[in-house]
Formats: sequence, C-alpha cells, structure tokens
Amino acid sequence: MFKMSKKKILIADDEARITDLISDYLTAAGYETVVAGDGNAALEAFRQNKDLSAVILDIMMPGPDGWQVCKEIRKTSAVPVLMLTARAEEFDQLMGFESGADDYVTKPFSPAVLVKRIEALIRRANGKVVPAEKQEGLVINKDSYVAYLDGKVLELTLKEFEILVYLTDNKSHVLTRDQILNAVWGYDYEGDVRTVDSHVARLRIKLGNYGNNHLKTVYGMGYKFEW
Repeated sequence: MFKMSKKKILIADDEARITDLISDYLTAAGYETVVAGDGNAALEAFRQNKDLSAVILDIMMPGPDGWQVCKEIRKTSAVPVLMLTARAEEFDQLMGFESGADDYVTKPFSPAVLVKRIEALIRRANGKVVPAEKQEGLVINKDSYVAYLDGKVLELTLKEFEILVYLTDNKSHVLTRDQILNAVWGYDYEGDVRTVDSHVARLRIKLGNYGNNHLKTVYGMGYKFEW
C-alpha cells in the first residue's frame, strides 16, 4: 500500500532550545524536521534536502545570517521561508521580505501559532488561500493566523486568536462560556469555564478601545462581538 511521505521542514537557529521546541511542535503536527545550528549548516541542509516544504530561519545566526541564507535559497527555490527575529523594527521586516522571505515571527513566540503560520505558508504555496476578513480597522487573516488592528499586528496567543475568530464568525450573537470553551478548547477539555473569562479579558486589553467598543460582556450569559 502506498504511504504518503511527511512534509519536511528545515529549522535553522543557533539556540538548541528553540530548534528543539519548534521541532517538537512540528513533529506533533505530523511534519518531519531537519535542524541546523548556523547559516552554513542551513545551506548544506537545504542542498541535501530537495523535498523541503518550508524553511524556518533565525536572522541572527553565526556564519551567513538568515537574510543571506534566504537570498541563497531564493537563487534556486521558491520554497516558503519564515524568518525568526528578536527585533520587530520595520528595518528587520523589510530586510526579511527583500531577501525573499514569505513571513516572519517575532521572538518570543507561541510555538502553536508558529506551526499554524507554517501550515498557512504551505497552503498558500499550494494555491489554497483563505481570504482575510476586514471590518473597521480590524483585519483577521485566518489563513496565516494573524490579526491586524489599524495596520499593526496584534500579538495574540493561539487561543486568543481562535476566540476572536469564533466571536467574529458569530457576530452579534451571544455565545455562552460553554460554547466558547467547546469551540476553542474542545469538548474533552477538563478545565473550568473561567479560563474563557481570563482569555477574553486579555484579548480585550490587546484590542484596546476597539475591544471595549465591540467585544461585549452579556452578564449572566457570555460574550458577543458587535461590528
């Protein structure tokens, strides 16, 4: 019987704890990983693995840095590249995109969100894209698991993002805490519904005035999102 091979991801970072963490999450999601600890090792791993589905590059690596490695990769391949950076300045972002990168994630990051971003890049490379939703300054890109408010990236955890999506997908409808818990955490989650309250509270803080105006608490029932 024919067995499909796992998609392979190259991870390049000089911090072993970072590569181990990302590798563990990607492996759990069904991917095969190849790890490199510096720029030269990353380029060699890229040359030795022609079947890569995506590449994750840390910018500040010994040897050729992430920008240089990405530029070398782009000479022969259009494989999706995600950059890891400890600096969120616009210069870093522009340099990453100018080098041919497809996306970037700022450290510290949620490994679960990073996996979703990688999956989105792979889908996009295969021509499967989910359109972004836009409303009054809020843009939610379900494909890349990124939300923007007034043009700025909202630094949301995976659960906060999923709550935002669930609420906006059911805008103007009151959703109980149990409904949100089951939709976001799953029916087998053994925690308390109060975790919904704490996540919604943090989400509202990150949304600022927009959250105060649109993310409403319906006392005794739950929450709703009003456009």
